[in-house]
Amino acid sequence: MRSSKVIENVEITGISADGKSVGRADNLVIFISGATPGDLVDVQITGKKKKFLEGRTVNIHRASVDRTEPFCNHFGICGGCKWQHMAYDAQLRHKQQQVTDNLTKLTTIEMPPVSKILGSEKQTFYRNKLEYTFSNNRWLTKEEIDSGKEFERNALGFHIPKRFDKILDIDKCWLQSDISNDIRNGLKEFARANEMSFFDIRKQHGLLRNLIIRNSILDDVMVLVQFFDRDQKAIDLVMAYLSNNFPKITALHYVINQKGNESIYDQEVITYAGEDYMTEEMEGLKFKVGPKSFYQTNSNQAYELYKVARDFASLSGDEIVYDLYTGTGTIANFIAKDAKKVVGVESVPEAIEDAKMNSTLNNIQNCTFYAGDMKDVLNDNFVNVNGHPDVIIVDPPRAGMHQQVVESIARIKPDKLIYVSCNPATQARDIELLKESFEVIKIQPVDMFPQTQHVENVILLKSK
Repeated sequence: MRSSKVIENVEITGISADGKSVGRADNLVIFISGATPGDLVDVQITGKKKKFLEGRTVNIHRASVDRTEPFCNHFGICGGCKWQHMAYDAQLRHKQQQVTDNLTKLTTIEMPPVSKILGSEKQTFYRNKLEYTFSNNRWLTKEEIDSGKEFERNALGFHIPKRFDKILDIDKCWLQSDISNDIRNGLKEFARANEMSFFDIRKQHGLLRNLIIRNSILDDVMVLVQFFDRDQKAIDLVMAYLSNNFPKITALHYVINQKGNESIYDQEVITYAGEDYMTEEMEGLKFKVGPKSFYQTNSNQAYELYKVARDFASLSGDEIVYDLYTGTGTIANFIAKDAKKVVGVESVPEAIEDAKMNSTLNNIQNCTFYAGDMKDVLNDNFVNVNGHPDVIIVDPPRAGMHQQVVESIARIKPDKLIYVSCNPATQARDIELLKESFEVIKIQPVDMFPQTQHVENVILLKSK
């Protein structure tokens, strides 16, 4: 149900787990976009559920001391950077509270104090990867619609939240360095000038579909253009434009994808110019990152995160370490010099190939990697083959660990378990299941994504 009702003078008292501000009216909780705890605002109701309301801020009577001016022209429409109207120290405070609340409310375990969150030195331009969508159905503002005028409908940008077919055309994104903005805007104008077709997601046709831009600490730049139509002449024109006008691109690729979705993991990637990878660096280690490779999207904070995991492990050089959900083996290779042996497990075979390649690249000889479903791989036979782990590090997806994996860890019972998570709620759920076997020793939140509600958290557990 939608509503245009406005509720006046709503006191904002907190932040919800999904990043919206919280207030109350008519004995109902209201989840509000565009507000900051401490604000007194008028709220236009946009949705009504049985137990709560949803709304957006339309007027501010009293601004919170934590409120700040958003720096991005797209704030409030774009689905990213929803907290840029909140001072960064306040963002960190709320993220730390989110970790504390999840661990205290979703578990029955006695917890040590949560350590002060590690903030990000960079609060803008901190991402090393962004993905943009081409569309012939640009999102129009209410003012544009009401004007009755005709507007350019081709767009290159981000999906409007909850609208798969509407794209917000981006002028400047504050998440990735300016080379990303230059490439995106240059390609968009080149395509418009040459009357190239932007993708129609409903009718499934058009030449230009998707653009991925990645960059590394070493200033490598990787660009991948995704095409839908098999028009090689037009494809070559686009790729030549990028190659000739952006010499900073070190790896230039394209894909022809005629599937119903934009995923490229089952598609052939064609290298047009430069290398077929870019290189990241962390503490002297080199990591080759291919077009399909996963790498933490905040390189600088990934280093801080991995240092926490390494410090918690406190390795002496004699330990066997299991790195579960190893991805491309970044943590495994990062800690290898301090361990006797590291065993990485990941469900994506391509990621495991990357992990092996990165071990070879860095002359690391004590890492072994396996591809397979974690709940099937982690069993007694696996331990018999690889040795009983002294330390297990887990870094699962947002959904957390499968219950069988939790049960296997409880049965294996390493001396230390280090749980890295991007979702404190599922992390708390899994730790509750492990309380008979482990006790919580340390808790360290890390902010990987400034201007958003997301928070990473690392927990050290010791066997009882």
